[in-house]
Amino acid sequence: MRGFLCFTTFIYFILFSMKTIINTPKAPAPVGPYNQATMFNGMLFISGQIAIDSNTGQIINYNIETETHQVMKNLGYVLEQAGMTFENVLKASVFVSDMNNYSRINAVYAEYFNEDTAPARELVEVANLPKFVNVEISVIAAKG
Repeated sequence: MRGFLCFTTFIYFILFSMKTIINTPKAPAPVGPYNQATMFNGMLFISGQIAIDSNTGQIINYNIETETHQVMKNLGYVLEQAGMTFENVLKASVFVSDMNNYSRINAVYAEYFNEDTAPARELVEVANLPKFVNVEISVIAAKG
């Protein structure tokens, strides 16, 4: 029995300790030497998403609300590809070009999370974002 447990532990370690690349055609393709997400030991690290519609390649930025919804949709597509949902998100990093949009971004963001189980988060204003968008969000999620 002891040998079986050691073998089982070893197999579990091998299966769940390998870095897995996660990509989906539903979210925008990476534009550099990175992937949409990586998974390691059940932890999912999703690269920052911006409001690109993967079907058209266009940035969806009619207003800050539609832009934020597209970012959240892109995150959702990557979560789905990894077999997760927004309920699995542990941490979010939100980068904005204008802190004056905080409440409008926050209102959209709140639609994707249960307030009682919402992830930890920071929201930071930065000078510029890729393609000069107004919001970029990355998340860390976990199974279990």
